[in-house]
Amino acid sequence: MSFIIVLIIIAAVVAFYGIGLYNKFVRKRSMMEEGWSGIDVQLKKRYDLIPNLVETVKGYAKHEAGTLEKVIQARNSALKAEGVKAQTQAENQLNSALANVFALSESYPDLKANTTFIQLQQELSKVENDLEKARRYYNATVRENNIMVESFPSNMIANAFNFHQGEFFEIEEPAQRAAPQIKF
Repeated sequence: MSFIIVLIIIAAVVAFYGIGLYNKFVRKRSMMEEGWSGIDVQLKKRYDLIPNLVETVKGYAKHEAGTLEKVIQARNSALKAEGVKAQTQAENQLNSALANVFALSESYPDLKANTTFIQLQQELSKVENDLEKARRYYNATVRENNIMVESFPSNMIANAFNFHQGEFFEIEEPAQRAAPQIKF
């Protein structure tokens, strides 16, 4: 009789432990989704600033239409990107295109002195800082989730209930790992 009670207690402990791990995975997944949502909000702010920036530059650099069109195309591609990998690639292209726009300002002193352009640069710089924070938070939640998915014994619960590793949001091009130079 006492053997059966011991088995019931062991089964209950294992069940509660499994339930606890399951709930932890649900929490980690929710945190990753929240982190991605934070990135999405910052990207939306960034995408809203870009047309204003392009319009300001157009007034000063009319013969640089190709550069400005590339920025708009990169922005539109980034807006349509779905998934971490596609979003990362689209953001890399957009960062390159934006760098070219800021390089244009060096050739046009009047543009460099334009208050609207300066204000847009400052807003974009702030959004970039907020985006960096959001990426850091998201990547931290992905790291924590991935550790749980791979660690024993939580990996057994992960496999049983179809919890997967998350994808990191990383910059792929080494040149873009450096902080962008925004000069006023």
